[in-house]
Amino acid sequence: MENQTKDQTQLTKCTWNKNKLIGQKSPLTPPQVWAIRVRLQLADHKRDLAMFNLALDSKLRGCDLMGLRVSDIQTGDDIRSRAKVTQKKTGKPVQFEVTKHTREALVDWINFKELNIYDWLFPSRKNRDNAMTTRQYGRVVKKWIGSIGLPKSSYATHSLRRTKATLIYRKTGNLRAVQILLGHEKIDSTVKYLGVEVEDALALSESIEL
Repeated sequence: MENQTKDQTQLTKCTWNKNKLIGQKSPLTPPQVWAIRVRLQLADHKRDLAMFNLALDSKLRGCDLMGLRVSDIQTGDDIRSRAKVTQKKTGKPVQFEVTKHTREALVDWINFKELNIYDWLFPSRKNRDNAMTTRQYGRVVKKWIGSIGLPKSSYATHSLRRTKATLIYRKTGNLRAVQILLGHEKIDSTVKYLGVEVEDALALSESIEL
């Protein structure tokens, strides 16, 4: 009986991912980014537009993005063009850029919500003393993805984290730069995160003539 229970437990462990999509979530392409952005602009969804733009720029994990306070990105009345936060997962700081259209979206959101410097940047709708949860953020991302007809199973919050990093890598081939931007401690983590394959390495090598 004990052996049978062990066998059933082992079977459960081995087949937990049966019929489930496993692997890295796909990054967005530039046309997909703009398709979502335009929809948010037309709908005047100030919070979602600010969140979407900042998620792309910052390349932060969901927990770090939801953990931002206004003071992390604003000095006085101005949104900083560069910001630095400490990652919850590693305890290490990471810097990111805040582009012009992201700064404009953030100003619109902060003014609309009347947030002060100590408030959560993306507070919970039920209680602004609490930040939006990563689960809520995940649901919002799924909504964005579905709005442009993409399969929700192939995209998640990490899709936004990976989008700009993937484009930078494909354009430059500079893994070290992407490692710094993502805040990875080891470059091996960056290689796995981007899904760098032999074909990628060969394509980069073939583009260099000596």
